[in-house]
Amino acid sequence: MNKTIRRASVFTLLLVFALLVRATWVQFYDGRALADDKDNRRNAIETYAEPLGNIIVAGRSVTGSAPTKDGDLTYKRSYTDGELYSAVTGYASQAYAPTQLEGIYQDLLNGTDPRLKTVMDTVTGRRADPGNVITTIDPKVQKAGLKALGDKKGAAVAIDPKTGRILAVVSTPSYDPSSLTDANTAGEAWQQLTSDPDKPLTNRALRQPLPPGSTFKLVVAAAALEDGLYGSVDTRTDSPDPYQLPDTSTDLSNENPNAPCENATIRTALQYSCNNVFAKMAVDLGQDKLRATAEKFGFNDEKRDVPVRAYPSVYPKDMDRSSTALTGIGQFDVTATPLQMAMVSAAIANDGKLVSPHMVSQITGGDGDVLENYDDSAETQQIVSSSTAEQLQSAMRTVVDEGTGSNAQIPGATVGGKTGTAQHGEKNSKTPYAWFTSYAKSGSSDDEVAVAVLVEQSDAARSEVSGNGLAAPVAKAMMKAALN
Repeated sequence: MNKTIRRASVFTLLLVFALLVRATWVQFYDGRALADDKDNRRNAIETYAEPLGNIIVAGRSVTGSAPTKDGDLTYKRSYTDGELYSAVTGYASQAYAPTQLEGIYQDLLNGTDPRLKTVMDTVTGRRADPGNVITTIDPKVQKAGLKALGDKKGAAVAIDPKTGRILAVVSTPSYDPSSLTDANTAGEAWQQLTSDPDKPLTNRALRQPLPPGSTFKLVVAAAALEDGLYGSVDTRTDSPDPYQLPDTSTDLSNENPNAPCENATIRTALQYSCNNVFAKMAVDLGQDKLRATAEKFGFNDEKRDVPVRAYPSVYPKDMDRSSTALTGIGQFDVTATPLQMAMVSAAIANDGKLVSPHMVSQITGGDGDVLENYDDSAETQQIVSSSTAEQLQSAMRTVVDEGTGSNAQIPGATVGGKTGTAQHGEKNSKTPYAWFTSYAKSGSSDDEVAVAVLVEQSDAARSEVSGNGLAAPVAKAMMKAALN
């Protein structure tokens, strides 16, 4: 073989080798990336080739699969009472990425979760039967919350303090996920929902932290009792009225100028929501001690999964003393979600023990076998002493029985709560937020519930906006439903 032919042969072999390397790279690396690409229609075709698994509420499917009339997508997602449960289910769409439980358990619901495969599925390459997601939601509590919020913009969360099971997640205005399921019509619905200034796609219960106002005073009171700053909720505090913010000439006044807030006890200060008491208490404790207690309740937790990732509620760092005083009344840069404030009441109601909140009880295979049980794995932490919790329970009952939370009273039940009205806008130029966080225990059974409600906007006049007037009736409706 002459030299020219030999060189040509070697060059040709190198080209063939390079081609084989490139083909292998495309098949095993680029191929996986292309297969996983969100714009790869084959994924949608495969996902909707068969009916999906379902999300279950109280033994009943609130999702389904409906056959499509045309196109290459055989099925589409369907919803029962979509507006009622949208803050729980989210949506599964032929056109958009799934959200909430639909997104978290996408592989389980479409049958691609490896845990669903049988030996025969592995041998034949057949897609496994889809699994189901069983929620902790109580339909009575969910319906009561949505009905009570009505046309108001707001949110509510209900938790069983003893188990951490989330009984309701309500966000208003709501939307019907069914409008987003069909690729042929989803675009128009998406445009309407995303351009709506009220942002119905936002889960206000879990993902919109706002200033909690006076409901945060429960955290301040817990910190003071745990630290020993005051011996009990009935010990008189050292609290001038008005209270001059440290290092300023600004006086902090109270909503009710006639309230007995000067040197008031913690019980009286919660009953009348005395700003002077808790602002000074925050300064006396110091921001570090107050932050530590807030973080025990769940503030500043950036990985709060229920299993939907909740946005962190925040207690700020590196403040001057006047700003620390304002955090004592739930202002400055303090923010909280309704989930977070429900956790505060739940821990107090459960003798100082916080059980990790969760809204999925189990996930199962298509045959009903339990793949994971979240009720059994819920973590419990003693975040304040039982003595502190019992004292705060008593003080919260005073708020409802004799103070600013009277609209939450339920005959035959023990109810404790705390109202809040948080400033909104520069120099409080916009309508304030109305809050109420509470717990209730049945007088005839072991049932109990913790509820937090935020009313972000309503048709009430500014002078009528209050936690007792707007939020407490919503909490009452949900607590009554939970206690039957």
